[in-house]
Amino acid sequence: MSTAPRSRAEARRRTDGRTGRAGRSRGGPQRRWPRRLLYTMLGLFVLGVAGVGIAYAMTDVPEPNEVATAQTSVIYYADGKSEIGRVSEYNRESVKLEQVPVHVQRALLAAEDRNFYENNGISPTGIARAVWVAIKGGEATQGGSTITQQYVKNYFLSQDRTLSRKAREILISVKIDGQQSKEEILENYLNTIYYGRGAYGIQTASKAYFNKDVSKLTPAEGAFLASAIRGPSFYDPRLGEKQKQNAQTRSAYILDAMEEQGWLSPEQRAAATFPTDKQFAPYRPPSVGGTNGYLVQLVKDELLKKVKVDEGDISTGGLRIVTTIDKKKQAAAVKSIADRMKGIKGINVGLASVKPGDGAVEALYGGSDYAKNQFNTATDATMQAGSVFKIFTLIAALQSGDLSIRQSFDGNSPQYFDEFENPAGATDFNRRGGVRNFNDRDYGRVTVPEATADSVNTVFAQLNILATPQKTAAAAKQAGITTKLNPNYANVLGSDSVKVIDMANAYATLAAKGVRATPYYVKSVTSTSGAFDYKAQPRTTRVFDQDLVSDVVYSMQQVIEKGSGEYAGERLNREAAGKTGTSSDNYSAWFDGFTPQLATAVGLYKGDGSIKEENQMDDVPGWGSITGGTIPVRIWTDYMRAATDGMEKLKFPEPAYINKNAAPKRTQQPTRTQEPTRTREPERTPEPTPEPTPTTPSAEPTPTETPKPTKTKGPKPSITLPFPDPTPTTGAGGGG
Repeated sequence: MSTAPRSRAEARRRTDGRTGRAGRSRGGPQRRWPRRLLYTMLGLFVLGVAGVGIAYAMTDVPEPNEVATAQTSVIYYADGKSEIGRVSEYNRESVKLEQVPVHVQRALLAAEDRNFYENNGISPTGIARAVWVAIKGGEATQGGSTITQQYVKNYFLSQDRTLSRKAREILISVKIDGQQSKEEILENYLNTIYYGRGAYGIQTASKAYFNKDVSKLTPAEGAFLASAIRGPSFYDPRLGEKQKQNAQTRSAYILDAMEEQGWLSPEQRAAATFPTDKQFAPYRPPSVGGTNGYLVQLVKDELLKKVKVDEGDISTGGLRIVTTIDKKKQAAAVKSIADRMKGIKGINVGLASVKPGDGAVEALYGGSDYAKNQFNTATDATMQAGSVFKIFTLIAALQSGDLSIRQSFDGNSPQYFDEFENPAGATDFNRRGGVRNFNDRDYGRVTVPEATADSVNTVFAQLNILATPQKTAAAAKQAGITTKLNPNYANVLGSDSVKVIDMANAYATLAAKGVRATPYYVKSVTSTSGAFDYKAQPRTTRVFDQDLVSDVVYSMQQVIEKGSGEYAGERLNREAAGKTGTSSDNYSAWFDGFTPQLATAVGLYKGDGSIKEENQMDDVPGWGSITGGTIPVRIWTDYMRAATDGMEKLKFPEPAYINKNAAPKRTQQPTRTQEPTRTREPERTPEPTPEPTPTTPSAEPTPTETPKPTKTKGPKPSITLPFPDPTPTTGAGGGG
């Protein structure tokens, strides 16, 4: 059998095998390995491209993160323009791109991404540089990120410094570049980036650094802000000379680049000098203290309870909240209290001013500094009402049908009433149901308006017997008092504790001819996202007959025209009605009054307001004892003069004299111009004539110049409660 090779190929294979040269021929394995490597690399490339494609397809653009969408909520005065304060975890106020000057936009592009309008959202060279640094062990943040990439990182992603986060940033950037216009991307970036000083976004940064709207920024200011985003702590001039030098160098680099790009002319570049120290605003952390802090908290409370906005919306929702607070009136309230309380320590003041028939709170003073003390003296504090509560007894007595304001009553002091008897009383006078006037003064027979003018305790005790304590308490509730009341005969003299805001609103009910409104602080709420569009609707209800109220108001006018509030009547130069109030032992002092368009209550108390000796407002420098006719009526007058300046001078309705057949009338009827001669209630402090308009307590007569009411030894200057009562007896109603 022949063993010769069947072919040349077979022979060659045998030969190659014997000589050990197998695979070295032109068509052998050694000749094929470059091709295989090429195929492998091509395959890997295809797989890589496919992988990137799959990753791209599977990568969704996420929802914006909380930091990116959070915006400052701004609280405005009633004008909708002047700011009261800001509320936010992140201080941001977004604006439209067209509000940002072109030269400010270009300063950012010169600093961060000059090819922004030409690239596809990423920088390949920058990405390669970042990957190479990461492979060598560095952080995956190196390399020139485009504005789109920075926007994606800040708006959608976290600040993690990893390759995986960088990869997502690249994929989302490409997607975003295809989905959004360059203008949208730039606008979102400008509103997202952090500039330092607690400011997120170009608008907030403009106000934080230059105290101006973004639309007013110059090229040099825009260049500085473009510098600040690289690292605020390295470029804020307030932090030191090194930071100032860094900012000057970086700003000059940006401005030069703008000139190179043709975005600034040589003349414009020369004029764009670094801002001076005076042009930079002082740094103010985004917090609200002072008197406005109380307003901000009241607004937040109302948003939560009434508008049904949650905490997240308030702190990050970019709300634009317009309040009912009138800037002029609020300033007048703060000034009047600061002037009158100058040098007086330990005494607290609350003031509230309400629009009758509407309920809008137009001014409120809850304390001097919310940052130091969050207790609101106008809305949180309760203090004994004193004689401002007598008005509710007058209302209840008129409601009974058994009283006409033309009736006269015995106004002498003391008097004894079975209803006021207190078998467990500490003194015989107390046990026998005795009632005294302030300083035990006698007034003879007086009409209801006269008794109201001089706050005659013995007359109002008779009125409460006629009305009943239960009806007095009910009238107070109808008018707007929200605190718990204890119906007893001494409530006419102010044994119950009330709030300043409630007393202002209750008297506003009378100014509105018997229509009670619910007090409110928020007029409207909108948001930059359009999610909120709230407008307050005043809530009102008629609670008293209009004719009845006209008789009550007429009686209260006498207080200001010729009674214990005459100080106000001599200075206000318009029709007003009101009532002084002082609790016995001077634990609280009030003046509450109104014009047809505005009702205001002022209340003072000492310490924590509790009924203990150290909280008696006695021996106050420059004043002696504090009563309703001293500091409270002066604060009220100072405030109301400024608050009503420019208002139309309206008149109250004439008294209707209801219940004409209730009882025999006096021979001489009370009129607006003629009242019987009588001893004036001593709480009023006469002023020397002529008197310059006072601005501070020191401008008032001292106790040696004009006698003021003083505590007398023996019986208290007003009633001591004649029976056990949850309210401490020594703090019950006073004479003024």
